[in-house]
Amino acid sequence: QNAPRKGVRGRGRRSVLLVAGAEFVESLVGVGAARVRDLFRRVRAAAPAIVFIDELDAAGRKRGAGGGQGGTDEREQTLNQLLVEMDGFEASAGIVVIGATNRPDILDPALLRPGRFDRHVTIDQPDRDGRREILRLHAADRRLDAGVDFELLARRTPGFSGAELANAVNEAALLAIRGGKPAVGIEEMLEGIERVLAGPQRRGQAMTAMQRRRIATHEAGHAIVAGALARPEDVHRVSILRRGRTLGSVAHDGGEDAFVTRTQILDRLAVAMAGTAAEEMLLGEPSSGAEGDLERAGLLALDLVARYGMSETLGKARLLAADSEAFLGDHPPLGDVAAGTREAIDAEIRELLAGAAQRAAALIETNRDVMDRIVSRLETEETLDGPALQAELRALRPAAAPPSRKRKARA
Repeated sequence: QNAPRKGVRGRGRRSVLLVAGAEFVESLVGVGAARVRDLFRRVRAAAPAIVFIDELDAAGRKRGAGGGQGGTDEREQTLNQLLVEMDGFEASAGIVVIGATNRPDILDPALLRPGRFDRHVTIDQPDRDGRREILRLHAADRRLDAGVDFELLARRTPGFSGAELANAVNEAALLAIRGGKPAVGIEEMLEGIERVLAGPQRRGQAMTAMQRRRIATHEAGHAIVAGALARPEDVHRVSILRRGRTLGSVAHDGGEDAFVTRTQILDRLAVAMAGTAAEEMLLGEPSSGAEGDLERAGLLALDLVARYGMSETLGKARLLAADSEAFLGDHPPLGDVAAGTREAIDAEIRELLAGAAQRAAALIETNRDVMDRIVSRLETEETLDGPALQAELRALRPAAAPPSRKRKARA
């Protein structure tokens, strides 16, 4: 029945105590509150000290949740004791309490008031400079080849977390060991990134000639539209090698801007719809391989219409629920809107997706010669990257501006 004692670390005259929120909660009423009292009694004795409570939502969930059944009383007593202990400190007490959670939306409001957890810091994914330094940190104890370019690797990993970057370095080290190489090279690092993104290559199942052509057509469509709407050098790699659940991949820059314009979102929609547009144009019908593309495109279109206020029909209004109502990193649900508004949102999303598919098809038709060459090379070489890919994409003809219904109406 004592408070959790693991994780006590001395730092000179200061102490750091690490606990998990779940360690306070038990089915027996009163045990959690006793553990909180014992914890803070030891903290006062060790002051100045820092208390870090991981997964704070386990002990700090909103009171009243659960309908008064099961261990709700025990959870509420634990939370009440935590509130009492934190509210009793003076400014000179020398005690700092830090909590971490992925669910700030379900914390009790009393925990977030001034004097308790009154400073809130959201840990975002690292930017390009941060990724470069994190990669250097995790690669510091590895034997690296002189050709490893951390700036290039940082550009290839938009949206990666610190754990994913560490995993990419570990995968690269394993590949170098299996290949009998004395040092980790840039090829292993890039392959490690691909493994984190989509998994290892699946070579056990042979593809028929028709499957190879369909996958090559799909991925070439993405590459053509991405290269035509941005800079060709932003498209790094096109492959029809199967990884995890994916049948092919296109690696290109983009997707980590702090804010985006309506034109940028429309460009991303066209890139997402390019694979199925290429299949319909060259092969006569789409396939189920576009499922992931349709999911990404649908969320992008929903954000444009209902989150960012960029709808040409519904105007400048946020119609999605607040971000706090979703898990960190999850997409917020649609808020309380009228049935007619939901129908209007659905209709505009369908129109945006159809327009993106038409725009992608027009770009592919404009660059049909480049498309045919890339498809043919992918069927034989399986992967195009580096100078070979750039030589093909430099021949692309640029895209026109995305259509606007308002401009067409004035015309």
